[in-house]
Amino acid sequence: MINIVLFEPEIPANTGNIGRTCAAAGARLHLIGPLGFRLDEKSLKRAGMDYWKELDVADYIDYQDFLEKNPGVRLYMATTKSPNLYTEVRYEPDCFIMFGKESAGIPENILIHHKEDTIRIPMIGDARSLNLANSVAVVLYEALRQNEFSGMNRKGCLHRLSWDE
Repeated sequence: MINIVLFEPEIPANTGNIGRTCAAAGARLHLIGPLGFRLDEKSLKRAGMDYWKELDVADYIDYQDFLEKNPGVRLYMATTKSPNLYTEVRYEPDCFIMFGKESAGIPENILIHHKEDTIRIPMIGDARSLNLANSVAVVLYEALRQNEFSGMNRKGCLHRLSWDE
């Protein structure tokens, strides 16, 4: 199972959208505090819709708590500062992919120790960053693609009509 880690997320709607994506993709969501909202907040649940109850989620007091409870995991860190593109790494089926808070990303004092484990999504011009929920979806689905969408429904079907007609 791919693991998505949010470092101190600030916007409940982003976390709700990410939760919905994780539930649909079979990924586990890890939330590192302090959070910029309460987990029972209405906008979090609204963005996650009815998927939130299906979500496998773990929360941590802070980054140190996360490290202590997940020793030795394969951790990638998404940051606009990375020299490595997100498509240039091989995501293991049980890896952890961390994304920073909306206003500041992952702190540089953490990144500095993980240069080879950082990844970024390329952008043009002076674009600062993508929306957090979009960034998670882009990288998560690349990791799933590399793992051949293991365990996922790969067949589409129409609701009222048939593709065979």
